[in-house]
Amino acid sequence: MGAGHAHKLYRQGRSPVHELPPHCKLAAVLCFVLVVVSTPREAVWAFGLYALLLAAVAAIARVPAGFLLRRMLIEVPFVAFAVLMPFVVPGDQVRFLGLSLSVPGLWGAWNVLAKGTLGVAASVLLASTTELRALLLGLQRLRLPPMLVQIASFMIRYGDVITDELRRMSIARRSRGFEARGVRHWGVLGKSAGALFIRSYERGERVHLAMMSRGYTGTMPVIEEMTASRAQWTSAAALPLSALAVCLLGWTL
Repeated sequence: MGAGHAHKLYRQGRSPVHELPPHCKLAAVLCFVLVVVSTPREAVWAFGLYALLLAAVAAIARVPAGFLLRRMLIEVPFVAFAVLMPFVVPGDQVRFLGLSLSVPGLWGAWNVLAKGTLGVAASVLLASTTELRALLLGLQRLRLPPMLVQIASFMIRYGDVITDELRRMSIARRSRGFEARGVRHWGVLGKSAGALFIRSYERGERVHLAMMSRGYTGTMPVIEEMTASRAQWTSAAALPLSALAVCLLGWTL
């Protein structure tokens, strides 16, 4: 896979969560999210317990609450969508602070906010304790289609390259006195986007030819093989199994 690439979500540290094999953590997070999604929205208390489980994992991983909350801001667009639901979903109405709100819309907004927030929090915790290179190795270990793993690998490797190319194009435009100030400049920005696409495509062709000339046959060599012990799988399973117990209790009450 090559050298690892540090990312802003990752927090360097040594903890039991950091040391778990990546495929164990990936499987645990996936199962946890499936359990959360399967929980009835009326079991409000269950989502509170899920949040406590994630808080316990964050404490074990020594991930500060501020670090976690700042990186959960990616959820803001979904929050905005959820806020609109009580106003647009038809159904029985209730009055609150002079506003007429839809009861089904309120339940729908709660459903989106609770489950979405827990899913984002679990994903951020995963990224905070696992390097990108390790995540790719974990996906490969879980038998994800090799082509998808390679696409993700190249996306990570060349994302910064494309970003730098876009930055140089922006500097070149500004050095020639261009400033995007309105709709009339959208044409220039559109041409810049087209030029960036062509440059990226040509770079991809050159990289592919270089790989073929070095013996690439469709799969990337695995430098290190990751394995997990029974104890590590058991540790990783603690989160989804605890959540499953809460979910079953929520369905029975």
